[in-house]
Amino acid sequence: MPPATCVIYNPTAGRGKAEKLLKEIRETHPVGLEIRPTTRPGHAVELARAAAEQGFAKVVAAGGDGTVHEVANGILQSGNRETVLSVWPVGSANDYAFSLGMQAWWARRPEILPTETLDVDVGRVASGTRERFYVNSLGIGFNGMVTVEARKIRWLRGMPLYALAFLKAMVKHFVTPRVVVRFDDVETAGPTLALTINLAQREGGFPITPRASLTDGLADYMHATDLRRWHLIRYLPAMVRGTLPENHPRMRFGRARRIEVRAGSPLCVHTDGEFFCVPKDEVAEVVVEVIPARLRVEVYPPGLYGGRTWGGKRTSPPSVVGELVDPDSCL
Repeated sequence: MPPATCVIYNPTAGRGKAEKLLKEIRETHPVGLEIRPTTRPGHAVELARAAAEQGFAKVVAAGGDGTVHEVANGILQSGNRETVLSVWPVGSANDYAFSLGMQAWWARRPEILPTETLDVDVGRVASGTRERFYVNSLGIGFNGMVTVEARKIRWLRGMPLYALAFLKAMVKHFVTPRVVVRFDDVETAGPTLALTINLAQREGGFPITPRASLTDGLADYMHATDLRRWHLIRYLPAMVRGTLPENHPRMRFGRARRIEVRAGSPLCVHTDGEFFCVPKDEVAEVVVEVIPARLRVEVYPPGLYGGRTWGGKRTSPPSVVGELVDPDSCL
């Protein structure tokens, strides 16, 4: 029988922080853990799939959102629905860990705090024979180009990294091509700067969809149409706070189970901060679907959804389509 837990980590995650932390964990937990480092892009997918097929009860992604993305894809590809995904947030961006509450758990890990398991939704994006799962966020257009710029910045982490990448993309990649988007049964066509399709709350550190639920069977979206550069500058503080105006005529918010995107020019699409396609791939159409309760994850309930309160209670965000909550009540 294999050990109960397999830890998969990227030695370069967090600018080498993961390597140091995993060394400490080896010394304090010599029994019950099998630790497998990655050696190349995509390697975590192979390691996680093998671990799930070998019967590990839990597979830990120790790294940032990129490592989480690969480990989740490996588990999902294995077909083993009993394997639990856990996240140890030691990367440059830890958006999924934030929504799972594992960022709060990690900060207090010496206390050995109790966790629970939760069956959460998974997203699947496809175009022709190209297909991938994602668990946190998907971004099309400007969002994808922010990821392009973030990859070039090696001296920052977290929110400062993505804020700088955002500003660089605003200067170099600001375009609003005509795009046809179908949200379930409603189709719209027109200029599109960016489209966020989230299962969790944050994208690139920004709480774009602060009321997203991991378990409602829906993706929360933000569709930015013909915004201008001055709009981005004006609303950057609101993006940081998670308080973008929901009644803005050039920003559309909602929830959907299936979203189809057709563009007249190649798309740039990221999934959990990893590229599904870049313009040189000549992908102009994608379909995004939500698979309800497809993945079992480890969560820390007091920190779930960043520990935010909803209507005065610490609980899950609203899961009913169209339900409205006063943004000022989200403390």
